[in-house]
This record gives sequence, C-alpha cells and structure tokens, in this order.
Amino acid sequence: MHTVRAAFRAECGRLGDVLRTLDRADLDRPTRCAPWTVAELLAHVHTGAARLADMLAAPALTPARVDATGYFGAAKFTPEVDAARIEAAQVEPGRSRAVQVGTGRAGASLSRPGSVLAVDFDRVWRATLAAVDAHPPDRVVRTRHGDAMTATEFLRTRVVEVGVHGLDLAAALDRPPWLTTAAGRVIAALLTGGRALPPELGWDRLTLIAKATGRAARSPAEQVALDAAGIRLLSFGR
Repeated sequence: MHTVRAAFRAECGRLGDVLRTLDRADLDRPTRCAPWTVAELLAHVHTGAARLADMLAAPALTPARVDATGYFGAAKFTPEVDAARIEAAQVEPGRSRAVQVGTGRAGASLSRPGSVLAVDFDRVWRATLAAVDAHPPDRVVRTRHGDAMTATEFLRTRVVEVGVHGLDLAAALDRPPWLTTAAGRVIAALLTGGRALPPELGWDRLTLIAKATGRAARSPAEQVALDAAGIRLLSFGR
C-alpha cells in the first residue's frame, strides 16, 4: 500500500499542477480517447480518482476475489460498459460549469477554468487518500463491476487510470509527458506482471505503456520477443 499510495499521490499532484495552467481552449481540444475532449477526459479521471472513497464508505466484503490485473479484463470493456463510461464523462463537464455559474464563480471559470478544476480535483484525490488511511490495506471493497478487491489493489488501478490518461492529456495538449517515476513503476509492473522485459526490445516505460495499452502498435518482431520471454502484456480499454 505504501508504494501504491505514494504513486497515486505523486501522479494526482502532478496532474493538479497541469490543470492550473489550462485555459478554455485547452479544455476544448480533442483527445485520442475519442469522442472525448480534454474536459471530458478530465471528468473521467476525476470520477475514477473519487471512486475508492465511496467504496470504502460501503460495508466491507470478504474475501477479495480479483486483483488489479483481473480488474482490467475484457468483460469490463464491453460496448455497453464503454458507452456508459463515455456518456458519463460527457455529462460531467457541463454539470460542473452549471454549478460554477450558480455559485457566482462563472467569471473565474471562464478566465481560468483550469484553476477551478484543479481545486476540485485536489479535494477529490486527497479525500480518497484520507479514506484509504482510515482502513487497513487489505480492506475489501466492491467495484462498480461487482468485483471484490482489496483497497490496495483497487488503488493500483487508480494509479493506472490517472497515469495513462495523463499521457493522453499530454498528447492532446502538445506537452511532454509528465508521468511521475513512482506511477510509472507501478503501471509498468502491472502491465508486465512484474517480469523484466527482453532487453532487445529497448523499451523505456513510456514506450511500454504505449505498446501495452494500444496507443502504439507492437511489431511482429516485438511480439515474438515477448512471447519468447513468456510475457503477456496486460491490455485494457478506455
């Protein structure tokens, strides 16, 4: 839990710093997670970062039946699940803007919308860590897919969500990737099952993540090297 918690904190903090620099034009940019804009992708990340606090508030389950690897399974990315996920992220940015107008913060949201988003995102991820700290690492929760997981394993999936989508956001904003070292280690270990990559691949962590998540294609030779080493990279959808 200590390693995963530190990675979640580092990556969320880095994203919050980026949010403070965004203007309205930035938020309206398209992303490679079509059909989402930057604002809609941020809404998806915001929702994902907040899930664990609500899950920990529910009654505890026992025993855990799924780990982080099992969470990213094909059944989690059926067309129906993906459609609901896309729609939720598209609705949330509009709802946030309506709240800002209603509370007299419309001027601030128009001139510096990223600052408003950053304050809310900081509140959410800090609340998640506060909830995590109030329970033992092996506390079992139920995911929205019905899986029973420990808090540590579910927090690991949140590192993946914030870190990988941070790479999507960086690409959409034409900025260098800001993935933290702590988050990169957690994500790489999850994608490879903790096994070392064949040295002939020459992949750094960013390349590994891009190749494993379908953001960059794997060549036949690269796949042969992975197969020979007995490594099946974990893959997942949006």
